[in-house]
Amino acid sequence: MNATPPGRKVAKPRGKQARHGRAPKPEPPAGQPALPPQQEPGPAPTMAAPADMGVGASAEPVPTPDPVPAPEPEAPQAEPQTETPPAPVPAQPAPPMETPAPQPAPQPQQERREDRWEGRRGRDRRNERRDERRERQEQRREGQRPPQPEMGPPTRGLTLLGAKTTVYSDQYTPAILEAFDNRHPGNDFFVKFNCPEFTSLCPITGQPDFATIYISYIPDKKMVESKSLKLYLFSFRNHGAFHEDCVNIILEDLVKLLAPRYLEVWGKFLPRGGLSIDPFANYGRPSTRWEEFARQRLLMHDLNPERVDNR
Repeated sequence: MNATPPGRKVAKPRGKQARHGRAPKPEPPAGQPALPPQQEPGPAPTMAAPADMGVGASAEPVPTPDPVPAPEPEAPQAEPQTETPPAPVPAQPAPPMETPAPQPAPQPQQERREDRWEGRRGRDRRNERRDERRERQEQRREGQRPPQPEMGPPTRGLTLLGAKTTVYSDQYTPAILEAFDNRHPGNDFFVKFNCPEFTSLCPITGQPDFATIYISYIPDKKMVESKSLKLYLFSFRNHGAFHEDCVNIILEDLVKLLAPRYLEVWGKFLPRGGLSIDPFANYGRPSTRWEEFARQRLLMHDLNPERVDNR
């Protein structure tokens, strides 16, 4: 007999054949684990007749169980294939971009410090601009003065007016007087100067004499420059001369400088020893109507004498 004892496996050729009229098991798709094989129900076991059955019992032939086909060897389970990630491609370095580095947020104390320094820098800048302006002003003052538009005959020869430094002489100096051209020589007009701070010395005792000097004149072609006249009168500070001498010296120096049509000098000195002296001197151009004018002016110069209780 070719019957195969039960429980023995019979090798069968490998292949995907239908078992007992069943369709072949579909293979799992790639990447999914294969399911474990399910146990198929085998043929029901045949019960053998009991051995103590009687003789009279009909002996029925015991059916021989069909040979159990050997289970098909299981195909090796395919390990689940996992998709291996592609190897990372090294990124190309981007060209460096000039981006400002992020600055940390300033702290309140730092902000106050920066504000203080900013204010100090602003103050320094303002001081620098102020110093520059001062330097430019000094340069303009020290440099040559721009030419002034002439309103008439030029005032050439003046050295004291507009000078940066002034020398105050305390010795009699008539050469300090300066004159300029009269721009209205066709008019007769008076020019008067008042000097309430005139000072000279007594030639005998050396005591100071104080007076107010009044100078009035009618110019012809020349006029005296006021600053030079002031310095000229100040030069009598240490000059020893009597009151009458001072008035006549001033008259003669101005007549020599200006050659005026008419000029007068009146000195009103403060009292010394309880006595005040007021000398008067004048000049009229000879052989002109100003000579007669000077004589009349001299005769009537003090018709109404003033009170001297205020000196």
